[in-house]
Amino acid sequence: MRKIILSVVTIATMSINANASTSADIKTLKAQMAAMSDKLETLESKETKVAKKSTNDITIERKDSPEFLLGKETHINMKFKAQDNPDMWLKAGVRIQGTFENKETKELSTGATNTLQDAYLRRTRFEIAAGFGKHSSFVMDVRNDKANLEDKGEGGFNVGDAYVKIKKPFDTSLVNFKLYRAKIDISRTETVKSARVLVYDRPKVADEAAQFITENRRATNVQMYGDWNKKVHYQVAVGDATASDHSKDATGASFEGKITDQDFFYGGKVVLSPFDGWEETARTETYFGQGKHFAVGVGYWKAGGINYSTEDAAVDHTLVNYELSAHYKNAFVQAEYFDFDGVVKEWSANETGESSGWYATGEYVIPELSYVAPFVRYEKWDKWNDAAGYDYTSKMAGVNWYLRGNTTKVGLLVQNDTYGENIGNKETTSARITSQWFF
Repeated sequence: MRKIILSVVTIATMSINANASTSADIKTLKAQMAAMSDKLETLESKETKVAKKSTNDITIERKDSPEFLLGKETHINMKFKAQDNPDMWLKAGVRIQGTFENKETKELSTGATNTLQDAYLRRTRFEIAAGFGKHSSFVMDVRNDKANLEDKGEGGFNVGDAYVKIKKPFDTSLVNFKLYRAKIDISRTETVKSARVLVYDRPKVADEAAQFITENRRATNVQMYGDWNKKVHYQVAVGDATASDHSKDATGASFEGKITDQDFFYGGKVVLSPFDGWEETARTETYFGQGKHFAVGVGYWKAGGINYSTEDAAVDHTLVNYELSAHYKNAFVQAEYFDFDGVVKEWSANETGESSGWYATGEYVIPELSYVAPFVRYEKWDKWNDAAGYDYTSKMAGVNWYLRGNTTKVGLLVQNDTYGENIGNKETTSARITSQWFF
């Protein structure tokens, strides 16, 4: 455009020069033409900057990501920023996780075995988020999890997260809010997005904790959270409690009746990073051989006054969770302990008691082998404390291959689970090929 305009100006100038009567007129015209050229160059420079800014307003790759075999890891969801207001933005993306499984089950009382081969989608999700300004945003996802698992056929779509986030309304990281359907921190591995965990089939004791206080750890609630210099993180929340269709007794049997009455749940969690330079800045279960952190935490949650139709008196659910996590470059370790009170022994009996369990997991990333990462996990859960026949034990070993970080990864694992006499009296051995892709 600039060249076209300059050509027109040059032709006009040549025409005027032919009729100019003095050298002064010619000098004046040349000076005017030079000034116009400078203005056009300035305009062209501004247009280039605007074009570059427009390009930068769409982001997907993590700037601090290592270079994997298929490129840098992306953020979860693509982010679009408004050119006229960078505090307004839109995120959108998809996530899918698939599993091929060979599972053998042995009945310990008879020795009989059966084998099931299954292929299913562990996660299928569409995620969207929108920023309304400096302090507020909205997050939501629609999901179809465990589609075609065993003989269940196609699963249905439902809403997962759906919350308004109010970030730093008082311009301090100490005070933030989430309203409506957001996770409460009943467990570190349950709070970390499934896209960033070592194995997206989390420990069974943690999955039980996710339902014990509030449905799927995210029934409608209001929460406040924040941190102090990344040294102290906290969360407090109150909201809707557990749901009948996710309630189980100590034997693992699902509740078939209705919850007729219950109070709001309430509680909170505190996580500390006590050592300088070892602060936890983001929750994940793999760090790709970068940085270091050390953190310990404790949480307390209660859902009281729960009236199951099979129980004569109201039941109070109390959960205490302890966590420890750390990594140093290639190595990562994590462990959690759960203490449940208010567990129903059997739906047919009016008896409640306690249950406790723990797990430990670890990974070692090898960047020199294209980010291959072997991992192990051990879990032990006494589903009815101090009684025989209620113990569950799980052992797992496997390897993940981060082709593009967590954005594109595949895994291979073997898991052996043993169920006590009163909780199934069986042993299962599962070999799984897992995969994940998100954008």
